[in-house]
Amino acid sequence: MRIACAALIGATIVLCESLPAATIIHAGRLIDGRSDELQTEMSIVIEDGKITEVVKGFINPADGDRLIDLSQLTVMPGLMDMHTHLIGQHSKEAYTEKFFMEESDYALRSTMFARATLMAGFTTVRELGDNGINSVSLRRAITEGWIVGPRSYTAGKSIATTGGHADPTNGLKGDFRRDAGPTEGVINGVDDARKAVRLRYKEGADLIKLTATGGILSLAANGQNPQFTKEELEAIVETARDYDMVVTVHAHGAEGMKRAVLAGVDSIEHGTYMTDEIMELMKERGTYWVPTNMAGEWVAKKAAEPGYFPEVVRPKAAAIGPAIKQTFAKAYKAGVKIAFGTDSGVSTHGENAHEFELMVEGGMPPMKAIQCATIEASRLLRVEDKLGTLEPNKLADVVAVSGNPLEDISAMKHIVFVMKEGEIFLQP
Repeated sequence: MRIACAALIGATIVLCESLPAATIIHAGRLIDGRSDELQTEMSIVIEDGKITEVVKGFINPADGDRLIDLSQLTVMPGLMDMHTHLIGQHSKEAYTEKFFMEESDYALRSTMFARATLMAGFTTVRELGDNGINSVSLRRAITEGWIVGPRSYTAGKSIATTGGHADPTNGLKGDFRRDAGPTEGVINGVDDARKAVRLRYKEGADLIKLTATGGILSLAANGQNPQFTKEELEAIVETARDYDMVVTVHAHGAEGMKRAVLAGVDSIEHGTYMTDEIMELMKERGTYWVPTNMAGEWVAKKAAEPGYFPEVVRPKAAAIGPAIKQTFAKAYKAGVKIAFGTDSGVSTHGENAHEFELMVEGGMPPMKAIQCATIEASRLLRVEDKLGTLEPNKLADVVAVSGNPLEDISAMKHIVFVMKEGEIFLQP
């Protein structure tokens, strides 16, 4: 145990008390999330789940301290994925499984996806759309320690308009067709918009997700058309601000994207057909972009597989998928603020780090790509005071990879150490 001593002025007695043992990590290479420079031979001191010191050199542990030797590895902050869907994982059965699965089936299966995500080095995620209850319960289960998974900030049920992307009744026929409302995340008009936000707050959501344009995987023909009016978007943003909630927006088409940025949303997801005008608007207003290159690559690949997608989905997937890569290269060069996100649940959970490879292919330096998943993601989430960097007073979320990802970004796929809030979940 470490000992703290203090002497009173003029007194001859020195009072000592035991302090909890510290954990000391020896990091051979350190990426702290903030600096653009790789540091070598650093020590991280952790107490009570928080970082207390980050110092040069390999310091010696005191009696009772725990030493973790990562001197042959590259150490960095816990990674953060700003776009996941832990409720599921796409397959040929994705459009029909809801008729054969109970809510409890979804919940139990999502625990497997949560574990895979954490073991891939992602200690924090944003859950951007589910059935309205799964991610709230999953967040609690992880927080309570009932299951293993990443720290989760959830939007609950995404907000859509009638027939829009995230309308859960799309493609249904007969008795299954119904006129969904705000409880199910479907709105029409300003009053509905405000009610949908308040319902998400009531259900326990941390943020608001809405689908401002059509989507690739929804059972509807158009993947680009705007689906909210200016007034509806402004009502959502204004109401969300009343509850101090971030607003993030799925958007592929330019007009819906533009309306959302002008309404004051915090981030655009996908952003496939982002124009020069929208890039400038986003820069002016500080709007983040979460590109999800992986999702575009994955849907394009599956579109070429006969019979994988319903016919109404296949042409959208074939066209929209490849366009994201071109937009990424252009938007990065233009200076749009970017945070890391994968849309995992479309692609396979646990393979999130492939997004780093696609970002680097698009012209982003490896260090910047890693910062998109650390400090930039924490800024988007408004948790920079707690997460995103390896600095004193931050939560001790620490991961490590073998190799040097600044020389070979594929090293990000080889996580060998995971700590979340001082607790070790994976070690070499």
